[in-house]
Amino acid sequence: MPQPDIEEQEEPLDPAMERIRRKMVLLQLVSGGILFVCFMAVLAAVVYKVAQRPDTPEPATSAGGFAVPAGQPLAATAELPAGFNIQSVSLSGGQILFYGLLDGDRKIFIFDLAAGRIVADVAVGISR
Repeated sequence: MPQPDIEEQEEPLDPAMERIRRKMVLLQLVSGGILFVCFMAVLAAVVYKVAQRPDTPEPATSAGGFAVPAGQPLAATAELPAGFNIQSVSLSGGQILFYGLLDGDRKIFIFDLAAGRIVADVAVGISR
């Protein structure tokens, strides 16, 4: 014996439920349209940003007050005194701090990357 289709067995909705169903379908279509428009706006913004990107890289970038050559590292030499025993090193912006001992005395040397030289020689002592 063949089974009748389930759709044939469904009863028609009463008029109030049919209005609610139509409103829900309309709401779904409107929210889907808004979602599509938003997606297209984001896609257009991404395409615009990619199209506006320059083809050649900048020759040098500025970081902390000094210029870094593009495609290569900055080369500098910090000339510390002979016999200076480095205990710690710290970097802040464009300056490197070397802390250590020189002939038994605590010393701090600050090397400035922009200037390319030692800019401060500080003797550290404890007052009594």
